[in-house]
Amino acid sequence: MSAIRLLVLGAVRQHGRAHGYQVRNDLEYWGAHEWSNAKPGSIYHALKQMAKQGLLHAHEIAPSTAGGPPRTEYEITERGTEEFFSLLRESLTAHDQKTDVLSAAIGFIVDLPRDEAVALLTERVRGLEQWRASVTEYWTPEEGPQSLGHIGEIMNMWVSSADFGAEWTRGLIRRIEEGAYTFAGEGEPFVGVRAEGEENPYATGEPHEGDLS
Repeated sequence: MSAIRLLVLGAVRQHGRAHGYQVRNDLEYWGAHEWSNAKPGSIYHALKQMAKQGLLHAHEIAPSTAGGPPRTEYEITERGTEEFFSLLRESLTAHDQKTDVLSAAIGFIVDLPRDEAVALLTERVRGLEQWRASVTEYWTPEEGPQSLGHIGEIMNMWVSSADFGAEWTRGLIRRIEEGAYTFAGEGEPFVGVRAEGEENPYATGEPHEGDLS
């Protein structure tokens, strides 16, 4: 799975309706251009493709009185909302997701009810434990990586990654169970989007003509 699909759907959903540069601005504010493939070209391509697929509705907006090209604003559709939550749940539970996909999912985890978030993360821990158990049937960390020659360092890296992933996920579950963050249905959600014209300290550059479509 590509993180860009989840990121773009989630950003548009949070705005309600947004043009390409707003989405780009949000993702840069989250640092997504550093830890995922959410680069400007990928963002605009994803917006246009998902509009063609019926996941987003494209609104053609007339140019301002100051001139300039018309721009397109996007709004998530019912199908798009279903796709967003499907991707979100899959990304939180799959133990073998890439870091950028898991990062995107954590960014939207509060869009779910608290109990469901805990259940999905618990499933992720279970998957990590099962994967680790299948690997350590043939090799255990106690043997030391040298027992397999330098190739053992590969096994050691993956088992260590699974151990860290499970430990980190348990910590997140604990914090959520103790009441951290505001989840769906609990009150005013965390605002993670930039208002129109609001300065973004992490922006990589000014919009150009193509950014507004």
